[in-house]
Amino acid sequence: MTTAAAGNRTELPDSSNFRRQAFIDGDFADAASGETFACMSPVSGELLFEVAACDAEDIDRAVAAARRSFESGSWSQLAPKTRKAVLLRLAELIERDTDELAMMITLDMGKPIGDAAGEVSGAVACFRYFAEAVDKVYGEVGPTGPSAVTLVTREALGVVGLVVPWNYPLLMPTWKLAPALATGNSVVLKPAEQSPIVALALAALVSEAGVPDGVLNVLPGFGETAGQALGRHMDVDKIAFTGSSDVGKLFLVYAGESNMKGVQLECGGKSPHVIFADAPDVDVAVAHAAEGIFGNSGQVCSAGSRLLLQESIADEVLEKLAVEAAKWQPGDPLDPATRMGSMVDETQMQRVLSYIRTGSDEGAELRLGGGRARRDSGGFYVEPTIFGSATNAMKIAQEEIFGPVLTAIPFGSEAEGLRIANDTVFGLTAGVWTSDINKALRFARSIRSGTVCVNCYDYGDNSLPFGGYKQSGIGRDKSLHALENYTQLKVTYINVLDG
Repeated sequence: MTTAAAGNRTELPDSSNFRRQAFIDGDFADAASGETFACMSPVSGELLFEVAACDAEDIDRAVAAARRSFESGSWSQLAPKTRKAVLLRLAELIERDTDELAMMITLDMGKPIGDAAGEVSGAVACFRYFAEAVDKVYGEVGPTGPSAVTLVTREALGVVGLVVPWNYPLLMPTWKLAPALATGNSVVLKPAEQSPIVALALAALVSEAGVPDGVLNVLPGFGETAGQALGRHMDVDKIAFTGSSDVGKLFLVYAGESNMKGVQLECGGKSPHVIFADAPDVDVAVAHAAEGIFGNSGQVCSAGSRLLLQESIADEVLEKLAVEAAKWQPGDPLDPATRMGSMVDETQMQRVLSYIRTGSDEGAELRLGGGRARRDSGGFYVEPTIFGSATNAMKIAQEEIFGPVLTAIPFGSEAEGLRIANDTVFGLTAGVWTSDINKALRFARSIRSGTVCVNCYDYGDNSLPFGGYKQSGIGRDKSLHALENYTQLKVTYINVLDG
């Protein structure tokens, strides 16, 4: 794939066939108000087109459609093997359209095209996993004795609202949508306003796969309008959200002030990536550290943004890291050779640059980067940035930056490294590099984090749960545990009468 350029500005491919209306009850339609918002490409800073700006009235329509579809049983009462076949067909359709979906992701949020194709593959694998899992979940017979037969079964919740972020605009919806659909729920999905395109394309594929009308509704719009209306809706049974911790807390408030709907949150992180002096291979650790913060331009909730280095190897690691970072200089996201693309929009770019200025003001040593890149492109790019000699009390060590900014913090003893690692309000992911299995196990047991990677960073699998401790969230995505999130338990007590 190649692109023409005028100067350093990428010539964007034609996007006129991309969906831009809401998807409600099986049809694409304008927002009830007729309002739209600009969909800008961070690749070049240019307008792609206007997208329907849904609000509370549209949410009402979508929730009503979802409730009708659920109560009708057109999806919720299908045999699991039937839902399985439809979801496997959906996975095939997503795979069929990989190139187009990847292009949407890149144009909408600036991810390199190769990574965007990888995201599509991840969504395919996720739908296949939950399709295969749904007819392998059993109920229970209660141990209540011979006077009764008691059944414990799982039932779909009903109408589920999904509010998802822009950093993985196909994969993040899939992590929630696949188990929600597999268990028979109907869904109202609000994609992030920064990257709504691919979610609308997914809606069309869900319909093509054979999911009945009303089971999936996709409404682009803003958080303070469509998102809040969904969170407060009295006929929504659950909200599953991925995004910032601050917004996650709002959904807890919305639930408490409405119908006490269940809330599942996967929120922010400030993950510790700890490299001990006895790391088995420093060069491999450095490569993982670079990918852990520069991958997806650092716009990853599980990014290894705090690099904890044992003092005796700190200088060596930082020197090697500066060399490794050269492989992550921002490039044209439409070029298959590019490893790091843009920030999602100008607001996010300015936010990241503001944190970089704060880090310098706080006294951290700016060892690499720190500025805007590819300015002539018109897009929103930030250089890979490394701060050394930081302390964990600094703002850049405590707050989620969500950009390609690494804060390196030295430590002495194992106990000090553990204390710094846990000194955060977040607890999503952690990594530790050591040749000592006992030390690795002590750290894995003691770090307050949903995932701890040993001699690797941010590895996972569809069969493994993902989520966090503390203000990183409530509940888990992925794995069979996710099926529990979209079902509720029912007890049927059958009294055995004497003959």
